[in-house]
Amino acid sequence: MPSLNELLKPINADMQAVDQVIRDCLDSEVVLIRTIGDYIIGSGGKRIRPALALLSSRAFGYQGNQHLKMAAVIEFIHTATLLHDDVVDESSLRRGRSTANEMFGNAASVLVGDYLYSRAFEMMVEVDSMAVMQVMSQATKVISEGEVLQLMNVNDPNVTQEGYLQVVRFKTAKLFEAAARVGAILANVSEPMQEAAATYGRHMGTAFQLVDDLLDYSGDTQTLGKTLGDDLREGKATLPLLHVLAVGNTQDQALVRQAIEKGDGDFDAVAQAIMRADALTYTRQAAEAEVTLAIEALSELPDSETKYLLQQLAGHCLTRNQ
Repeated sequence: MPSLNELLKPINADMQAVDQVIRDCLDSEVVLIRTIGDYIIGSGGKRIRPALALLSSRAFGYQGNQHLKMAAVIEFIHTATLLHDDVVDESSLRRGRSTANEMFGNAASVLVGDYLYSRAFEMMVEVDSMAVMQVMSQATKVISEGEVLQLMNVNDPNVTQEGYLQVVRFKTAKLFEAAARVGAILANVSEPMQEAAATYGRHMGTAFQLVDDLLDYSGDTQTLGKTLGDDLREGKATLPLLHVLAVGNTQDQALVRQAIEKGDGDFDAVAQAIMRADALTYTRQAAEAEVTLAIEALSELPDSETKYLLQQLAGHCLTRNQ
């Protein structure tokens, strides 16, 4: 499987143009906004969500340039959620660097996150599409609901797998779904084709998060750019832990239940319980099923190089290590 950079080579020019839009739209007169914005945007990241908007618009034959602005909007919204997430989770490391809240404080991070949301909606108005506005405003609402649902589920070992997957669909997959749908809307294709794009994005985003669940117990800190076991320390009942609670032996179930309830559990002991329950395989199979559904959603699209890239992009979710 080619790397993400190799996959996205056909849209390199568009991705560079999106980076320029991002830089231009972060040019606030308020120095702290520019400083934190440059720090976050410049810290790297996969840019997979804006890439999805670009590929979707291309797959449906869009010929204008509004897709560049919308890709930047999607990256702004994603970055805003990261700023807020890191404050809520009290995270200190992301993408191998200190988080913005670690560098500049919680108050500044929250307020700059609010600025990015506001700037994103200002840019959306410039695109002048009520359909785009409807999709993106609904997406930001659902993402916020997902954040609150996740907060409610912290330290709760009684969360069901369906309840956890609802958080994933709201908090993570919704922005993937919106990115893919917006590309189709810009191309002015039929509602069934817009829905196919959205379905692709939703399943791809779900797979992306499930692999994140895996990497929190099987990744490498240096490669991953964050500390392993963060979810466990925060008392989050992710799918590997929920699988142990469903099929693990009595001792392992008690260990995991206590780790979720109290947070900051014994990572090595919990990781061993996960291995005994084969929970990583279970989670990977769940991610593979989501990728299959994502690729199936593309079946109505005409064959093209971009359609093939979208298929490969979904598959990349399963092989990434960061």
